[in-house]
Formats: sequence, C-alpha cells, structure tokens
Amino acid sequence: MKLAIASNNQKKLKEIKSILGGCFDELLSIKDLGLDIDIEETGTTLLENALIKARTIRDMTGMVALADDTGLMVDALDGAPGVYSARYAGEEHDDQKNNEKLLRELADVPDEKRTAHFGTVIAVCFPDGTELIAEGRVDGKIAFAPSGTTGFGYDPLFYCFDMGKMMAEGTLEEKNAVSHRGRALRNMLEVLKQHGTLLK
Repeated sequence: MKLAIASNNQKKLKEIKSILGGCFDELLSIKDLGLDIDIEETGTTLLENALIKARTIRDMTGMVALADDTGLMVDALDGAPGVYSARYAGEEHDDQKNNEKLLRELADVPDEKRTAHFGTVIAVCFPDGTELIAEGRVDGKIAFAPSGTTGFGYDPLFYCFDMGKMMAEGTLEEKNAVSHRGRALRNMLEVLKQHGTLLK
C-alpha cells in the first residue's frame, strides 16, 4: 500500500518516514506525486485543517492520504498562536519571524507562566470515504532565547519537559520518542491496526 503525504516539508517528511516508513510500501510527498498545489488551510481547528489537506490529496490522487496539522498553544496567550502557528507573523512558514513575534508577545511574562504545549492532529483519508484520526501532545515552556539547531518551527524556543532540554537540542530519535507528531503518528499506527488496515 502506498501512502500520499500532504506535505513538501522535508524535515516533517523525514520525521513521518522514520516512524511510518516500515508500514507502507512507499511514502510519497506532494512533489513526488507530481502535484503543484498549495492547499489553503481554512479550518478553525487543527482537526479541520488536517482533514482539508488529506481529503484534497486523496481526491486528487485516488490514494490513501495522510495530513497533519500542528499548533503551538501558549497558556499566557490564551492558546495562541494555535491553528495560526505557521503564519503567526503574517507570512507562511517564516520560522524566524514567527519566533521573534512570540518572544515579543511574551517579553513581560515570567518563566513560571510561560507554559505551553505542542499539539498535532493526523488524518488519514481512504478512497472509500473512511477517515481515521489520531492526536499527540507534548508539554513544555517557552524559553527567553532560541537554542539548538536540530529542529524547525518553534523548536528552538520550546523547552520540552520530557526531554529536559530544548526541542531543537535533541536528536531525531530523541525528538520522535516524545514529540507531538511522533506520538500522533504512533497513535495513528494503533488506529490503523484496530481498523484492520493491511500495512504493506
């Protein structure tokens, strides 16, 4: 069974393949599929956006399609940036500007009130209309300055309680073991097994 992944983010694809790679014959990105599309994420929740992306790729390819949506929820900001995490500073996927805005927003917030969590929702949509959902979460807090070089997005600012260090300071293996996307992917594996989906 082949799996279409609704993303061209190479670091995200690497993370997905490291967990799901042994369960499907082939994992194909939007680019691998020869598609030139930028799916508009119009949902107001992570679940809505994940379903929008997975359904779009499923309908375009006729394949089983996987999509995720991830957000950083900061308690002192009432859950922001949340569903708008990737475009928090206005431009899509500008990690540096997003991180800079987050630090500005939290400039006067003390350490003990900088708690936050990453959440990921994964949707797998089948050509027969079946839709499977899984979620993952990791808790931590926002640091006062970036640190680390192995992550992306908000990883350089996110101190992960489970790892005991910044998310961007961990190896891929360490991150996958505790990350929101890693947990969501492993939960999806269990959902697929319960559904009776034949992997490979």
